[in-house]
Amino acid sequence: MLETLIIRWGYLAIAFGIFLEGESVLILGGAMAHRGLLSLPLVMLIAFLSAFVGDQFWFQMGRRYGQPLIVRHPKWLARLGGVQARLERYGDVFVFGFRYIYGIRTVTPVLLGMSAYPRARFVCLNLAGVAVWSVTISWAGWALGAAFQPIMDRAVHAQKLFVGVLAAALVLWLALSLFRRRAR
Repeated sequence: MLETLIIRWGYLAIAFGIFLEGESVLILGGAMAHRGLLSLPLVMLIAFLSAFVGDQFWFQMGRRYGQPLIVRHPKWLARLGGVQARLERYGDVFVFGFRYIYGIRTVTPVLLGMSAYPRARFVCLNLAGVAVWSVTISWAGWALGAAFQPIMDRAVHAQKLFVGVLAAALVLWLALSLFRRRAR
């Protein structure tokens, strides 16, 4: 049942999840690829496209609506100083690898868009950074899937047991409800 959902909607879930969050969704996608439910190259491709499009979207939002976005999201203002400090210290290396830094992955493109950072340079560095990120995190998920294969095999049995217990509880509840109605 769960496997059917993953096969049917897994790629869409990965695309949507990476657009919003990132690493954990991609790690799960890699693990599902190890189980044979998804294709690892396709997981990597979808991750690449979704992350790249998402970063470009947020960069453009920063360019166009930067100040109102910061006003609407005051937590981002606290991160602004950290992003600026890293950008000044590491420059293009930071832009290439910001997605590996937890907590600033989504806000960094917005803040870079608000700054005078060149759009063409962001596109090139983001393209390369997303390519490396999507491959490495997908492989990490695949490796974790291999490491946790015995646990995942037991999870399939636990899922069947859970569905059986749930079905039995539903039948018992229906029977008790029917018995109570007849008793009235």
